[in-house]
Amino acid sequence: MDRSNITLDRMRTFVRVAERGSLSAVARELRIGQATVTRHLRELEEAVGVPLLSRTTRRLAMTEEGSRYYENSIQILRLVERAADEARGERGASAGSIRVSCSAAIGVLHVSRLIFAFQDLYPEIGVDLNLTDERVDLVREGVDLALRLGPLADSSLKLRVLGQSQRILVAAPGYLAERGTPLSPGDLSPHEGIRMSNVAGSDILTLRGPDGQSHMAPFGGRLRLDHGLAAREALVAGRGIAPAHRWLVDDLLESGKLAPILTDYALPSVPLSMLIVPERASVARVRLLIDFLTDRSGSIPGLVK
Repeated sequence: MDRSNITLDRMRTFVRVAERGSLSAVARELRIGQATVTRHLRELEEAVGVPLLSRTTRRLAMTEEGSRYYENSIQILRLVERAADEARGERGASAGSIRVSCSAAIGVLHVSRLIFAFQDLYPEIGVDLNLTDERVDLVREGVDLALRLGPLADSSLKLRVLGQSQRILVAAPGYLAERGTPLSPGDLSPHEGIRMSNVAGSDILTLRGPDGQSHMAPFGGRLRLDHGLAAREALVAGRGIAPAHRWLVDDLLESGKLAPILTDYALPSVPLSMLIVPERASVARVRLLIDFLTDRSGSIPGLVK
């Protein structure tokens, strides 16, 4: 074994290839050529003296030796980063980059502004903000933390609930003037509903009445969307009624472009959660962002702690 050829760059490349299973994806992520990724892996395996990855025409997989080496490499890289942070002290906490994934609509309307404010406080911290409603594999994609709406399956990630997102039924005043304003859940059935295709059970609304009883209301319509911002545009255009997060429509309610309906009935709230990769939680700059988002998330309209 030639330990002099076991460099941190080669170790990082191996770790990301092991996690992503793709040479080209890691090359794009690390902003290096695919040939460089291949060379790093070859030189690391030559230095260690055993194959770390098995390669076929269809996939990459770790060997048994590679799995052990991966676990140790994670620990080493974590210690190296922590040592650098501690050596730089307070200065070290406010330098480097963070990768964040966030549900799309709330990310555009609100979380992006929180990120701007965070970077104003810590101008040396770079943030790579990925906006998607897909449930990405944080470790595989190299993401440090994610903000997600809705119930989450159990996982090995750390979870912090930031609050409950309140929802209300809304429509454009013009639509209500033409089609009438529902006065009870039963009045919803003849109306055009704007539904989310990526939300299970969107054809039935469950509302809690002023007496505390639950009411199930069929909810149909010709328009189904898979993005909250598109639903916002459809509401303003008078395409129908929709259950909407308050943060999605709060400004439109204030301006009068939308009106609340069935205000005596409550829709179930939806949790907004922060998912944190455990190995990244101890990195100083990631901790700074975690604490910042926890403190400032209360500024998001309709988010109740």
